[in-house]
Amino acid sequence: MQSPHKNSVSRRDFLKNTGRVAAATTLVASMVPHVHAAENNTIQVALVGCGGRGTGAAGQALSVRSGPIKLVAMADVFEDRLTSSLRALKRECGDAVQVPKERQFIGFDAYKSAMDCLKPGDVAIFATPPAFRWVHFMYAIQKNLNVFMEKPVTVDAPTTRRMLKLAEESQQKNLKVGVGLMWRHSKDHIQLADRIQSGDLGQILTLRAYRMHGPGGFFQSDRKPNGISDLLYQVQRFHSFLWAGGGCFSDFYVHQIDECCWMKGAWPIEAHALGGRHYRGNSVDQNFDNYSVEYTFADGTKFFMFGRTMSGCYEQFASYAHGTKGMAVISSGGHSTDKAQIFSQQLPKRTASLWKNSGGCDCYQEEWNALIAAIRNDKPYNEVKRGAEASLVTSMGRMSAHTGRIVTWDEMQRLDHEFAPGLDKLTMDSQAPLPAEADGRYSVPQPGIVTKREY
Repeated sequence: MQSPHKNSVSRRDFLKNTGRVAAATTLVASMVPHVHAAENNTIQVALVGCGGRGTGAAGQALSVRSGPIKLVAMADVFEDRLTSSLRALKRECGDAVQVPKERQFIGFDAYKSAMDCLKPGDVAIFATPPAFRWVHFMYAIQKNLNVFMEKPVTVDAPTTRRMLKLAEESQQKNLKVGVGLMWRHSKDHIQLADRIQSGDLGQILTLRAYRMHGPGGFFQSDRKPNGISDLLYQVQRFHSFLWAGGGCFSDFYVHQIDECCWMKGAWPIEAHALGGRHYRGNSVDQNFDNYSVEYTFADGTKFFMFGRTMSGCYEQFASYAHGTKGMAVISSGGHSTDKAQIFSQQLPKRTASLWKNSGGCDCYQEEWNALIAAIRNDKPYNEVKRGAEASLVTSMGRMSAHTGRIVTWDEMQRLDHEFAPGLDKLTMDSQAPLPAEADGRYSVPQPGIVTKREY
């Protein structure tokens, strides 16, 4: 099924088209004339984080057809990233984009200026590196703003606890909050989850997921070049640094970890993982090249997650569930929504098909349709708790690989290693949360040697 929203902007397309970032300058903020959905049915949007994901999310917000929506403010720490995003959004969305120079904000406190352009009931989009989610969400709650935040929503245990408290506070204020785990809005995946949990596969025995491909995003980073601070370099290349984005593990694997746990209907209670670095050359990032995780659920069911980011190797991007009555393809071929299927045996043979997807949908757009519908109709809608728990389960597998230990759900909830305390106080002149060593390299995980924290 094709999406009816012709102006919808793909986050993946913008990831390809958005240019590299450079140093930023500070712009003077001014207020936008206030318009509120309750007054004239117009919802105003502020975009905080103008990379590919943020640009795509803003485009999908402006493509919702239930009433007028306008983008009125943008914020980033890199001016050229904001400029590139604004240009693309104007091209795709036309007059729905109304962001003059005085509502373009640069710097670590720019998020405040952008949200100050909104009134209660409007929407803030958070698509910065995940470490900043709690900072921005806290301010949005103070301003009584609805929110869409990209995944993952946390990168460590202390910020997960903080986010869960903020989730409760946002619910008490009846704020509507979406989280970018878009699979949850795929009609076929919803049907598949219902069928699995209704017993179509019998007792679930095993789940497995694969994300194996060449380097993407900012998976690898060489030594910092001249002309940019350590802080901005790490924010710019957040996939490379655990404090900023949870590394490739959290950013790349959270979708499949979430979808498999959704099919099971539970979160695992422990993780046993391994991984390693191989042909890295001059790379100074903190990522491993491959990860293998055995997650265990309370009833003993196993979920195996395999990740590899290496060129020249076999590639696979898919998730499966196996039960006593057969198997299910949860997803296949990357972030495709039209692969879900149930089979009466343990191999996906066409002759054994019991149920097949209806053709997929644009779940990136559907998550926005659902959020805006909840805002306009004042229906309960808050995905933060689930997003935080999915992020914590992901961090649990990552920590197991990085320490060489079995890590449990209970332990993860108690850990006190916050990767980057004080992010709400950062300025352009601040020191980076991860200091460089004398040779320009950064601390990397050392399984079996550093076992109480990841680095």
